[in-house]
Amino acid sequence: MTLFRPCIDLHQGRVKQIVGGSLNDDGAKENFISEYDAAYYASLYREHELTGGHVIALGKDKENKLEALSALRAYPNGLQYGGGVNVRNATDYLNAGASHVIVTSFLFEGGEFSWDKLDQIKRETGVERLVLDLSCRRVGNSWFIATDRWQTITSTEVNVDNLTELANHCDEFLIHAADVEGLQAGIDEDLVQLLGQGCPVDITYAGGARSLADLKRVHELSNGQVDLTIGSALDIFGGSGVTLDECLQWNRQQNA
Repeated sequence: MTLFRPCIDLHQGRVKQIVGGSLNDDGAKENFISEYDAAYYASLYREHELTGGHVIALGKDKENKLEALSALRAYPNGLQYGGGVNVRNATDYLNAGASHVIVTSFLFEGGEFSWDKLDQIKRETGVERLVLDLSCRRVGNSWFIATDRWQTITSTEVNVDNLTELANHCDEFLIHAADVEGLQAGIDEDLVQLLGQGCPVDITYAGGARSLADLKRVHELSNGQVDLTIGSALDIFGGSGVTLDECLQWNRQQNA
């Protein structure tokens, strides 16, 4: 069954919603900058017993790390953490309260996936606390993992064979459709359908969601195999497409 999963996106030390494909060294196109800190949102998710959410630090700002740590303290073992995770710091984030760490760029060398680095991070975290970020960009009729703030397209395709193989090495996948992230123009239906083709681990998809109907659509396209994160369209992030209360009600109905 498809569930709503919450998020906290950090950029330049603030909780924001951005257009994913615009992120670079100079900044990003911003949809929303919150007056609240990361701990506020973590506490909100904890209050409503929302699980499987993630806090992502976009960029290497010191303030991002401080905000992320405050969110993990506010909701111990309730949020996954991603952003600059590597073999040296993964355990630190787990000890700080992350339920899982989310890893992407560390696993690539010169655009090529490194099985050696995957083995290294697995030894630190264990498979059961590792999430692989397979966020991607469309190339023709295919999708390829994108790293370095979604600006570098790697040679690793997101397809059924690779999903099946990588699922042996992690607990979950997190997949942003970077081309539609933050646009509120609709989900990438083809990608969601691909992700729902029998992957043996949980998958959270993010990108383009604009209304409650997208939860139903993801459920239909993936046969309930893929969960959905809603960002810019959500009322708590300044959006008008869907409310947190509606998402909570959806989850209650699915769990019932």
